[in-house]
Parts: sequence; C-alpha cells; structure tokens
Amino acid sequence: MRFWTVDEANGALERVHAIVERIREVVAATRERAGRVSGNGSSNGQGEAAVDTRIGPLLEELRRDGIVLRDVDRGLVDFPAIAPSGREYWLCWIVGEPAVDWWHWPEDGFAGRTPLSEPPE
Repeated sequence: MRFWTVDEANGALERVHAIVERIREVVAATRERAGRVSGNGSSNGQGEAAVDTRIGPLLEELRRDGIVLRDVDRGLVDFPAIAPSGREYWLCWIVGEPAVDWWHWPEDGFAGRTPLSEPPE
C-alpha cells in the first residue's frame, strides 16, 4: 500500500477533486432519475448498473493509490499515511477545503479529525 505525505496529497488534490466531482455528478444524476422513476412505479434496475459502470473505474483510480472516498455527498476523502512512530493514519480532506489540513487515526474516524498543526506521533 502506498503511504502519502501531506505535500504529495496536496499535490494530488486537483486530480482527486476532479474524480470525486465526477462521481458526485453521476450519483446526483442517478438519484434524480430514480426519483422520477419511482414516481411512476416502474423500475427495471438498469439505472444502478449504469451507475456501477461509470463509477467503478473512477473509484478504482482512487483505490490504486490507496485513496478512499468515504462520503460521496460531502466529498470526504482519506489518504493513507504513516506517522514517525510507524503507526498508520489517514490524511483527511473534504471537497471545498483548500488543502489537506486534517488527519485521524483509523479507529477514530471522522470524529477524531485533528488539524495537522497537531501532527500524529
């Protein structure tokens, strides 16, 4: 697995942001379509298959680098990193934030989000 530095994660944000925004667009369009279809009481399930074929390659592009999209709606993304102690943690970024400025331990999740001004040890 690849571990990211803060500088590397920040350097990848333009690309990661573009991928996450594309996923968000597909999900939003699918939800809109599903809302229209549910109003007429018919569905053949093909909408979900179309979403998978469009989103799968985008998620795979993130996964190849170890990047995890945690929340599509918020655009919450985690980059795997390793602390000086050797302990793994996540660099945490949300679409709209100017840079990767947060981190958390895996077991703490988003609730444990800590500013990088208080780095992991």
